[in-house]
Amino acid sequence: MNLRNIAIIAHVDHGKTTLVDKLLQQSGTFRDNQRVAERAMDSNDLERERGITILAKVTSVFWEETRINIVDTPGHADFGGEVERILNMVDGAIILVDAAEGPMPQTKFVLSKALKIGLRPIVAINKVDKADARIDEVLNEIFDLFAALEATPEQLDFPVLYGSAKEGWMADAPDGPKENVGPLLDLVIRHVPPPHVEEGPFRLLATTVESNPYLGRILTGRITSGTIKPNQAIKAMTRDGKLIENGRATQVLGFRGLERVPVEEASAGDIVALAGLSTATVADTLCDPSVAEALPAQPIDPPTLSMTFRINDGPLAGTEGDKVQSRVIRDRLMKEAEGNVALKISEGRDKDSYEVAGRGELQLAILIETMRREGFELTVGRPRVVFERDENGNLLEPIEEVIIDVDEEHAGAVVSKLSERRADMIEMRPSGGGRMRLVFHAPTRGLIGYQSELLSDTRGTAVFNRLFHAYAPHKGEIPGRRTGALISNSAGEAVAYALWNLEDRGPMMIEPGWKVYEGMIVGEHTRGNDLEVNVLKGKKLSNVRSSGKDEMMILTPPIRMTLERALAYIQDDELVEVTPASIRLRKAILDPNDRKRAERAKEAV
Repeated sequence: MNLRNIAIIAHVDHGKTTLVDKLLQQSGTFRDNQRVAERAMDSNDLERERGITILAKVTSVFWEETRINIVDTPGHADFGGEVERILNMVDGAIILVDAAEGPMPQTKFVLSKALKIGLRPIVAINKVDKADARIDEVLNEIFDLFAALEATPEQLDFPVLYGSAKEGWMADAPDGPKENVGPLLDLVIRHVPPPHVEEGPFRLLATTVESNPYLGRILTGRITSGTIKPNQAIKAMTRDGKLIENGRATQVLGFRGLERVPVEEASAGDIVALAGLSTATVADTLCDPSVAEALPAQPIDPPTLSMTFRINDGPLAGTEGDKVQSRVIRDRLMKEAEGNVALKISEGRDKDSYEVAGRGELQLAILIETMRREGFELTVGRPRVVFERDENGNLLEPIEEVIIDVDEEHAGAVVSKLSERRADMIEMRPSGGGRMRLVFHAPTRGLIGYQSELLSDTRGTAVFNRLFHAYAPHKGEIPGRRTGALISNSAGEAVAYALWNLEDRGPMMIEPGWKVYEGMIVGEHTRGNDLEVNVLKGKKLSNVRSSGKDEMMILTPPIRMTLERALAYIQDDELVEVTPASIRLRKAILDPNDRKRAERAKEAV
């Protein structure tokens, strides 16, 4: 049968998943009366809440007697490891670009990977119905991007469609006809070549892995050669040809719409999921026992940030979660590392901690959020940059390309703050509608915790995007948090009267009735030093009534610490305590005397 494999790649929030919704609806994959959730491909709870795609997923549609396998990919650079592997499964790609924002960092990242492996992308300019759309300028920017990424003449001759995924149409011109997404599917069939099939027995490169409670480990990839049937004998090999295991394909699953259905046979060129192997993982070759040579796999970009994951050893440990032992945390992290090749897990300094290295704060925050929803309790240290050394022993650090769209009135404050954080401005130009586009090369260290500061400086109007650029020589010291912390000196439940009396010391992070313990951070000190405070102190009662004594206390609302904000806020000697019900900040050493001794020892060194 006729077959096409394509990926839809774009920057976050440019409309990939919405477009897939329309392709599924208009190709007849759903019944007219079938109830389907909006953004049907975002099946994960966190994906729905945040409005982002975290895991790459496969679906398929029938159009003009051709089955088109479509891979929906993440738009955040933190999940770029997913995109790099997905491109090996497809023969074409749709580059979706916002008609107002134009090509953004993730567009550049995935496009460079697609061009490098020889794909000839289709460009779809989405959201042409927006009031601030700049269609012609965006098309020129896309062409310049292709040229800058050293596209071949064939790749530069890309077809262009215009449309609105939300309204459900694509056309050869920005003004329509606004009927359906059929022109896009027709173009895919004409422009994307059929899958390249090699001669020989069955071979498949595993691209994604997941765990299923009924089928065990499921590996997804494209069949390079041969055919596969249920119960057929197969083996798994590493990239360098070492045997991992022998086994059988207990089930062969094909993608039909949103469903994965068992198939009797799958042949070369098709994307399938296989069950039956217990240790094979991403980038391994699954093949017939007679095959001796593994398929080449793309190397994955190295992680740039690491965090320490520890057990929760605070006084409230075990009161809100049921998975608290270091062994359970280790097993969960190792399971995550199997399916997410962009993560690196290693043993920490002591037996109860583990170093987790990933692509960025968002990727690690998503992992922590997923674990807390599964019932885990743990403490997490401050994100740290993964340094490297060159041949001469000089220290190198990761540098990121930062693109910020901001109103002109706030551009000065942004430039000032980022220059303090050792960032170099590369470009500054108008982006339409009284806004400026600022491009920086900034050390990853300087961007930890910057996003919340940026939103404060720009009154929430800035759009912040970042992408790993390269390793460069160490840029020197970067100033950290300028304020100290208010630390509880006793355990119990916070009292409104005590919080009211402490308001002039700084904003609080807790509310009356919240449980606190010695060493827990309860607020932000207005000065640079830490201060121990008593949040349990109640009002002294007397038997004499006097005017003014019973006035109502109105407390300033506390600072709401989300997980990302807490990770960005803490210093090296502080931890974030994460439980299914709470996110607390605390000192790594809870006892004040031990804390002072540790500080004196550090100063002596």
